[in-house]
Amino acid sequence: MPVTTIYEDSVVTAFLSGDIDHHTAAAMRETIDQTVESSLPQKLIVDFKDVTFMDSSGIGLVMGRYKLMRSLNGEIEVRNVSSHIKKVMKLAGLDLLAVVK
Repeated sequence: MPVTTIYEDSVVTAFLSGDIDHHTAAAMRETIDQTVESSLPQKLIVDFKDVTFMDSSGIGLVMGRYKLMRSLNGEIEVRNVSSHIKKVMKLAGLDLLAVVK
C-alpha cells in the first residue's frame, strides 16, 4: 500500500511511499481522510521519506489535506521531502500553508 497511517497523541502521521500521481493519489487521499475523520487529530504529519516521484497530484493531495485539517482547526506538516519535491512545493506555494521540512 502506498500509504500507512498511525494515530498517536492527537497526531496522525501518514507515511507515503512510491510514486504520487493520478493513479495513486486517490487511494492515498481516501486512506488519510478516513484516519483523520475517525480520529480527529490536532495535527497531520505527511511523511515523504519514501516518495520516489510526485506530479501535480501530490500538490493536490497536500492542499486537500490542508483544507481538511483547517476545517478541524488542526494543522499539517510535511516532512522528509527531497530537495526536488521541496522546490515543486515551494513553487506551488505549499510552504505558505504547511510546514515543509
